Amino acid sequence: MFTRRLQPPADSFFLFGARGTGKTTWLRKHLGDASWYDLLQSSENLRFNRDPGLLAAECAALPQGSWVVIDEVQRAPALLDEVQHLMESNRLRFALSGSSARKLRRGGANLLAGRAELRHMFPLVSAEVRDERALDDRLVQGMLPLAITRSRTAAFLRSYCEVYLKEEIQAEALVRQIGPFHRFLEVAARMNAQTVNVAGIARDAGIARQTATDFFSILMDTLLATWLPAWKLKRAVKQIAHPKLFLFDTGVARQLAGTAHLPMHPEERGPLLETWLLHEMRAYLHYHDRIDHIAYWRTHGGKEVDFVIETAAGIVAIEVKSGDRWDRRFAAGMHALREHLPGGTMRMFGVFAGPRAQVVDDVRVLPWQRFVEDLWAGKVL
Repeated sequence: MFTRRLQPPADSFFLFGARGTGKTTWLRKHLGDASWYDLLQSSENLRFNRDPGLLAAECAALPQGSWVVIDEVQRAPALLDEVQHLMESNRLRFALSGSSARKLRRGGANLLAGRAELRHMFPLVSAEVRDERALDDRLVQGMLPLAITRSRTAAFLRSYCEVYLKEEIQAEALVRQIGPFHRFLEVAARMNAQTVNVAGIARDAGIARQTATDFFSILMDTLLATWLPAWKLKRAVKQIAHPKLFLFDTGVARQLAGTAHLPMHPEERGPLLETWLLHEMRAYLHYHDRIDHIAYWRTHGGKEVDFVIETAAGIVAIEVKSGDRWDRRFAAGMHALREHLPGGTMRMFGVFAGPRAQVVDDVRVLPWQRFVEDLWAGKVL
């Protein structure tokens, strides 16, 4: 059992996360004594879709303050009306988990109008698992719990992606035809950690541009990917405005890209390392109830900073390199960005695969292991 960094709220909440991140296991640990409804079970799913009012009847006798867990709530969106009524009239507390908010929104559900907190479960992070794997093994296998604990990681990841297509996409009727979406997934996965040209991806996948736009929306709603926005300076600087695409897990990214059966190519290492570090930072901020946003910065002239985070203590810039040597020129983007900031103040970090921490000019350069240790110790953000 991994000890997760996410802490349970004191009142009703939604818990969203991609399949296989450990939502149900976490709920069983923290709310094992609650009244439990698992909508992955066909019988439960059918009876609540047929008659959502059954929930009110079955929960009417529960004492005020009791917890009720509805796992995979997106499979019966109409239940949210009953949940809202029970929260108000019976003072019950609900934990509502799901791997997608798409059907809830499309079904007209209002996510309880803010009456329930929103929480997210990420794949495992470095602070939750004693992980002795080398960097390349981490990037190839990813951080899903079963990818770490099972001996046949490749088989698990292959099965995981097949289940995603079958159950999350096809069974929920999120797309009319699975074939075009499957082609789109492979093309999009090959663009992991890169700025996205939707028209180009549509062309490579053999689909219409609007279809590609809709498919990207499905990726975001099912929590398989996230956009990293371009950071916008207030001053007039010619800069890239398109977001970057990041899949939620490096092992899944390679599997969807069709490269999981191959040794990791050196050109993959940098984007995969960025992907892993991005989600370490996203998880850190969310689990600590921080609303700081992460972005990237790039000018048309080629100056770039991998991650820019505006925190209460000031701006933090992070440049990631997958090699084992750090060169002063790697910090050129951070120095260029700092010149445009009022007062020119900014904390700068370099992350690389070298063995020792160092300070190069005014940049604190850390091995990747040290960076994530300092991140979870509160020394970075």
